[in-house]
Amino acid sequence: MPPSCAAGLLAHPGLEAQLRAWLSEDIGRGDLTAPALQGRSGRAHWIAKQAGLFCGGVLVEPLFRLLDPGVVVTLLVADGKPVVAGQRLLELEGSAAALVAGERTALNLAMRLSGIASATAELVARLAGTGVALADTRKTTPGLRLLEKYAVRCGGGINHRLGLDDAAMLKENHLAWAGGVAPAIAAVRASAPWPARVIVEAETAAEAEAAVAAGADGVLLDEFDPAALHPLVPRLRALAAGRGGGVVVEASGVRPEQLAAYAATGIDLISTSAPVTRSAWLDLSMRFEA
Repeated sequence: MPPSCAAGLLAHPGLEAQLRAWLSEDIGRGDLTAPALQGRSGRAHWIAKQAGLFCGGVLVEPLFRLLDPGVVVTLLVADGKPVVAGQRLLELEGSAAALVAGERTALNLAMRLSGIASATAELVARLAGTGVALADTRKTTPGLRLLEKYAVRCGGGINHRLGLDDAAMLKENHLAWAGGVAPAIAAVRASAPWPARVIVEAETAAEAEAAVAAGADGVLLDEFDPAALHPLVPRLRALAAGRGGGVVVEASGVRPEQLAAYAATGIDLISTSAPVTRSAWLDLSMRFEA
C-alpha cells in the first residue's frame, strides 16, 4: 500500500465527522457501564483470530482520541500487511472507560476493512505478472466508500472513480437518451473540465469501436467473453492510434476463475465489486490486560 493512501485517508476533511457519527451510533446517550470504570486506566491489545491482510489500524488512534485525547495507540502491524492467527496487531493504553466505549466501533471498522483488503489481495495475486490492474467500483456501503476504497488499495487494487464527479462513465441509458455514443461524448466534453476522463461502457464490439472513434479515454467492456476480446482489443488500440491517442481498455463482469484468461487478452484493467460486496469480515479481537 502506498504511504500516501493512509495519509490521504487521515487528512480527508470528512473523516472525523464520520468517526464521531459511528461512535455516537454505538454509545448513544452514554455508556451505561462507564461508572464502573470511572477514574481507572487500562491496557489492551488486538489480535488476529485468522490469517489475512490487516487494514484499518490507522483509524484506531484518531477514533479513540475522540473519546479521550490521552489514549495511546501503538501499531505493531501496518495496514496492508499479512497477519496470522494469534498475531498481536496493536496495543492501547489510556482511560478504561474510553477503551471499552470505542472497542466495538473500532473493531467493526477494522474487521470490515481487513476482509476487503484480504479479498482484494487474493484476486490481485491471480493477476501477478500480467500487468493488468484490479480496480474497484462504486458498489460500496453508503457512508463507507472512503474507507472501503482505501481497503482495496491496501489489498493491492486500484480505485476506479470515487463518485459521479470524478469521471464521466456513459452507460446504456446515457447512450440511448443522448441519441448514441458520439452525441453523448460530445455533450460531456462540452461541459466537463478538460482533465476529466470520459469512459464508455460498451455492450457490443460496435459500441466499443464507436466510443474509441468518438474520442473516449476508456472503454469498459461489460460481460464480454475472453475469446471475443482477443481480436477486439487490438482493433480498439488501432482506432485510438489512428486518432492520435490511446485508450484504456477495461473488462467487467469477470468471475475470479476467469481472471487469467481475461488478462491474456491485452486489456489494461479488470473492475469488480467482489472484494466489497462478497468479502467476509476478518476476525479480530481486543483483549484487555489486568
